[in-house]
Amino acid sequence: MTASDPYRVLVVCTGNICRSPMGEVVLRERLREAGLDGAVEVASGGVSDEERGNPIDERAHSVLVERGYSPHVHRAHRVEEEEMAAYDLVLAMTTEHARVLRRRAHGVTDAAEIRLWREFDATAPRLADGAAEHHLDVPDPWYGDREGFYDTLEAVERGALGVLDHVRERLGVTPRP
Repeated sequence: MTASDPYRVLVVCTGNICRSPMGEVVLRERLREAGLDGAVEVASGGVSDEERGNPIDERAHSVLVERGYSPHVHRAHRVEEEEMAAYDLVLAMTTEHARVLRRRAHGVTDAAEIRLWREFDATAPRLADGAAEHHLDVPDPWYGDREGFYDTLEAVERGALGVLDHVRERLGVTPRP
């Protein structure tokens, strides 16, 4: 990344139709509110190819709209090794996603920093306090009812605040009063 390049964040879940697009939408909104949308690019992808080309899950879309977000046109895709080299920060929704991404990044010299989304959630268990990494997984709403999408959105929103602080730190930007 050069001084003129945007900081790039990639949000990753399984199929790229629920959690990661929700994270992308919420993080873009937090960045816009902070005046950083021009300095940071956010995208999303999946570790699986099973949903390639599909839009965001209808339930995720409706919950986002209901909560005041404006989801963009989305087409699911699988994250490839070379793609990770184009990002500064890759945010996995679960420990399994992080494992897959770390394996894929092995040997990619410019691979991004790979972290868990909920590492940035101030209410999540701290690994330093002995919590297992899987306690930081963002819940998968896909198999459940609509309520699960609200739970996932709340976890995504809490994590987005910490991600915003992390991005500010990386950019050397102090929060606005």
